[in-house]
Amino acid sequence: MVAYDFTGRSAIITGGARGIGLAIAHRLSSSGASVSLWDADAAKLAESKAALGLPEERLHTAAVDVTDAGAVDRAAAEVEREFGRIDILVSSAGITGPNTTTWEYPVDAWRRVIDIDLTGVFLCCRAVVPYMRSRNYGRIVNIASIAGKEGNPRAPAYSAAKAGVIGLTKSLGKELADTPITVNCVTPAAVKTDIFDQMSQEFIDFMLTKIPMGRFGQVEEIAGLVTWLASEECSFSTGAVFDCSGGRATY
Repeated sequence: MVAYDFTGRSAIITGGARGIGLAIAHRLSSSGASVSLWDADAAKLAESKAALGLPEERLHTAAVDVTDAGAVDRAAAEVEREFGRIDILVSSAGITGPNTTTWEYPVDAWRRVIDIDLTGVFLCCRAVVPYMRSRNYGRIVNIASIAGKEGNPRAPAYSAAKAGVIGLTKSLGKELADTPITVNCVTPAAVKTDIFDQMSQEFIDFMLTKIPMGRFGQVEEIAGLVTWLASEECSFSTGAVFDCSGGRATY
């Protein structure tokens, strides 16, 4: 495992109570970072807080609905007060939505997926950038998906939202390119977490057939890439899209 030094740095991780987000929290905190876990599931946050086992001064949690601009702004201000700085944002919160065709897709489900997976990323970026600009340093890593590059059939809302995350990443990266704040995103193929509980078995099997390596990704593999993107070493990549798809990506 590559060693990084995040001593004195603080990170916000949305969707941080489970899956990819929690794996990233483990990796960053084990490298010295103070971490703030944001998640809508307060009970799961309590479990994850105990699992991390960090001293109180290096761990903050907040039950946050990332679709609520006011809640996001308040949580960011709280992290700034608690840690005295916000150096890193990892936007990992997301849902898949139902697996059905576009013409049969429920409108309410469409709006919910877009609100969480895309608007939530926008609101979190919007909230933390002023703090990063005030210190002239920052690392933003958005978790997109290979679906945002290729478009998965029977997942139109998820595919559209993740394509939007890629576009937002590119736009914000260019806006901040004259500063030491970088903005990048990761496009994993399917990674086996409890998000699979939201999918049909038929869709899970379909996703596996698309991965040339013949297996699903592991949360630790995504966390390793995100850790580099969140480090000071990642200083000449911004507005970029990093593949982690077992060979699935074709561009």
